[in-house]
Amino acid sequence: MTSKLLSPFKLREVELPNRIVVSPMQMYMAKENGECTDWHLVHLGKFAVGNFGTVFTEVLCVEARGRSTYSDAGIWSDEHIPMLKKIANFIRSNGSVPAVQIGHCGPKSSRQRPYDGLQPLSSKDANKGEPPWEIVSCSAEPAAPGYAAPHALTESEVGEVVLAFGQAARRCNLAGFEVLDVHAAHGYLIHSFLSPISNNRHDLYGGNKTNRMRFALEIAEALRRNWPDEKPILFRLSCIDRFEGGLEIGDTIELSRELKKRGVDAIDCSSGGIKGPNSLFSLAEPPTPGYQVPLAAAIRDGAEMPTMAVGMIMTPAHAEEIISDGSADLIALGREALFNPHWGLHAAKLLNEGQTFDDWPPNMGWWLEVRQRMLSSTDPKDWRIGPAAANAPKRAQP
Repeated sequence: MTSKLLSPFKLREVELPNRIVVSPMQMYMAKENGECTDWHLVHLGKFAVGNFGTVFTEVLCVEARGRSTYSDAGIWSDEHIPMLKKIANFIRSNGSVPAVQIGHCGPKSSRQRPYDGLQPLSSKDANKGEPPWEIVSCSAEPAAPGYAAPHALTESEVGEVVLAFGQAARRCNLAGFEVLDVHAAHGYLIHSFLSPISNNRHDLYGGNKTNRMRFALEIAEALRRNWPDEKPILFRLSCIDRFEGGLEIGDTIELSRELKKRGVDAIDCSSGGIKGPNSLFSLAEPPTPGYQVPLAAAIRDGAEMPTMAVGMIMTPAHAEEIISDGSADLIALGREALFNPHWGLHAAKLLNEGQTFDDWPPNMGWWLEVRQRMLSSTDPKDWRIGPAAANAPKRAQP
C-alpha cells in the first residue's frame, strides 16, 4: 500500500515532495541585527537531508521591535536576504521545499530567551548589554502576569505594520523561498487583535468580530500584493484560546474562510497563547500526542481548505493515520524534528514495503544497507561492496 504521508502535495504551483514539514521553531541564534548565520544553514539544511519535504525557517520578525529576544531572526531589512538565500538554495538543492515564516511578537517582544527565564527585559538585562525596548500591541494590556504594558498601536501605526508585512514577503521571495507562513497565533501581535480577550479597542480594529479580523485580513491582502501568485501562503492560527470568552473553533473557521478569499491557501492549526508566556500556559493537563489534530480536522472541514496539523506528533504511523483519515493535509514536527533530524528518512523506511534504505541519500544509504546485511547474514560475501567482492580471497579458517 502506498503511503499517504510520503505522497506529494501541491499548493498553487508548488509541489511538496511529501507531507512531512519542519515546523518553524525559534532557535535564538541570530545576530543582534537579525541576520541568520551558518549555524542556521546547518540547522535547517540537515532537515532537508533528512527527507522533510518542506523546511520552514523560524519566525522572521518584520520589525526590529517585533522580536521576542535580541537573538531572534529578522526580515525587516534587505541586508537579511543574502544569508537567507544561501539557506533556501541549500534546502532546495537537497530535494526539499524552502519555506519561511514571518511574524511580529507584539506584546511578547523585549523578553529574555526561554532558557534565561522568558521574562521581560529589565535593568539587570540592560547591565548585561540588552536593555528593554518599547513594545506594541493591539491594546495597552500586558500579555502575561508581570509583563510590561505595551503601547496600543494607533490606526495609522497599524497601517505601517501591514506595510512591513508586505515588504517582508517581498524580501522572502527575493531570498528564494517557495512557501510563506504568517505567525498569527500564540498571543503574538496578530493574535492579540483577533482574540476578544486581548482586544479592547473601540475603533476599526476592535469590538465586533469583523473589526477584530480586519488586521489579519489586511495583512493577507498585503502579502498577496508582494508574494507571487504561483506561491502559497499559510496562516498559523491559535484556533481556540482555551479560555472562557476567547476564540472558539467557529470563530477560526469564519476567519479561515475570509483568509481563503484573500489568497491564503492553508491553515497551520495551533492553539493557546493568550494570557500567558507561551502556548502551553492555557492547557489544563499535559498534552498528549496529536492533541491539536482535531482543530486541523475541524478547520479543514468547516473552511474547506487544506490544513497543517501540529502538536506532539511523534511516530510515522501516527502521522500516516492523520493524513489517511483526512484530518489534515500536512504534518508539522518541531521538537520531534530536533530529536531526530532524520525522521523523514526513518518514516520512508518504516512505511515503504521492504523497509530498505533505498529512499536515503546514496552516500548514507549504502553504508546502512551494508550494516543491515552484516546483522542479518553470517556469510562475508553478503557484506562486500563493489565488483572486487566476488574475487576476494577466501579467509583462512580458524
